[in-house]
Amino acid sequence: MTDFRQRPYNFLNALFCQSPEGQRAKIREHVASDVVWEVNYPIESLHGHQEVHAQFYEPLQRAFTNIQRRDMIFIGGVTSNEGDSDWCAALGHYVGVFDQPYLGIAPTNLLVFLRYGEFYRVENDQIVEAKIIIDLVDLLRQCGRMPVPGMGAEMTFPVPATMDGILPQNPGASEQSRLLVHNMLRDLMVFDPVTFHSVNQFGPDGYWSDSMLWYGPGGIGSNYTVPGFIKDHRKPFLTGFPDRIGGLKLPNNPLRKNGHYALFGDSNYVASGGWPSLIAHHRAPYNGIPAEDKEVLMRVMDFWRAENGKLIENWVLIDMVDLFRQMGVDVLARAAEL
Repeated sequence: MTDFRQRPYNFLNALFCQSPEGQRAKIREHVASDVVWEVNYPIESLHGHQEVHAQFYEPLQRAFTNIQRRDMIFIGGVTSNEGDSDWCAALGHYVGVFDQPYLGIAPTNLLVFLRYGEFYRVENDQIVEAKIIIDLVDLLRQCGRMPVPGMGAEMTFPVPATMDGILPQNPGASEQSRLLVHNMLRDLMVFDPVTFHSVNQFGPDGYWSDSMLWYGPGGIGSNYTVPGFIKDHRKPFLTGFPDRIGGLKLPNNPLRKNGHYALFGDSNYVASGGWPSLIAHHRAPYNGIPAEDKEVLMRVMDFWRAENGKLIENWVLIDMVDLFRQMGVDVLARAAEL
């Protein structure tokens, strides 16, 4: 049986090795002419081959000398929302020397690891839709211009502990992994406002391993074990945004576009994303930003690894620049003044 993951994987990992004309030819071959290519703020929506090349790939190559792509996870599976859709998801870093400005961020002339999360919907061997988050807050951190206090450990995302995240080959585990995450997310949305625990999350019968590692986006940071996760992420997040609604429960809202778009398992890995994935009100100070009770929409991507029936690693991308913008803070402008 043909592995639909292989073609987009080969395309994406060969793209930076091409001349500009070679890149455009590859994009025409592997990407639908009417593709909708959604990227984090301030890039936003791109349409068609020309915009994808000129407004996504060319700026990356101008800014980061000898840029290369390094996937840590590349998986694929079927999502059933309004009909079955084939999705691939990738997590990794664009690696290069930051020699020219990128999205208004001044260069450092030093090596950077530019974190990305990417989802691609595939039809007839072509990418017809893309959702991409590049972690600009983490780039600012690497430049020495961190615009917010942060909470957990700020670090380069590590590869999976088992080092088997690229096109994994254990399809028999995929549905069990997907159900583990599906049930965890279902129970996660209701929490105790004192302990910040949700039912069935932790403990001997919980979804999460006691040795869980949670790798968050720039501005939130990473943490280890359940107490670290609660202290460094869950407590401040739920205090700041206590009324969040997520996943398939998102209400109709013209601002949310297509909401939750993918959840699938691939071997011991699971990927999920929403554009946005959460709606909430900013009701208490968060990351040093005072609350003004504004509604915010969060674009989120999650990648999980399961082990022995428990979730043990979770990599998370959030469009933090867009989130902070909705909270009234332009972090790119703030960082430029540092």
